Amino acid sequence: MKNLIHKISKKIGFTEIEVKVLFFLISMFLLGYSYKIFLTDKTDKLSNFDYSYRDSLFLSAIDDENLKSFNKINDSNIDYKQEVLDFNKADFISPKKKEVITGKSINLNTAGLDELMKLPGVGEKTASTIMEHRKKIGKFKYVEQLLDIKGIGNSKLNKIKEYIFIE
Repeated sequence: MKNLIHKISKKIGFTEIEVKVLFFLISMFLLGYSYKIFLTDKTDKLSNFDYSYRDSLFLSAIDDENLKSFNKINDSNIDYKQEVLDFNKADFISPKKKEVITGKSINLNTAGLDELMKLPGVGEKTASTIMEHRKKIGKFKYVEQLLDIKGIGNSKLNKIKEYIFIE
């Protein structure tokens, strides 16, 4: 047997211990599978379980008023999709209209948060960062000072450059 294990280990490139473990796993799998097929009871025990006793315990625990409301809920035809949507106040039906800006229309030194958010690629956080930087340095002297702000790189500056001016 030892010689056979040695030949198999040389042939497949495993060590002798790995081959022994592999034989053990295969034999346990075959033993378990044959036990399942030949020695277990083939009747399905779960399908024969009677839930009426548990249901009666549940129904006896609730009072008549709760039972009436329970039946009322089950009998009504509720549009659950609409019920869920009623909780959300957002308007999903009408598309959001983003205000279109033209040419050099936003003064970088006087623009508020809403005006700065109209710029392409500028959200609320970047707009507030621009306002904080403006407060820190006084006023912008040239547009390239926006590069000092975290979140604005060359590509974003090139996108918004045509919409801003400094006065």
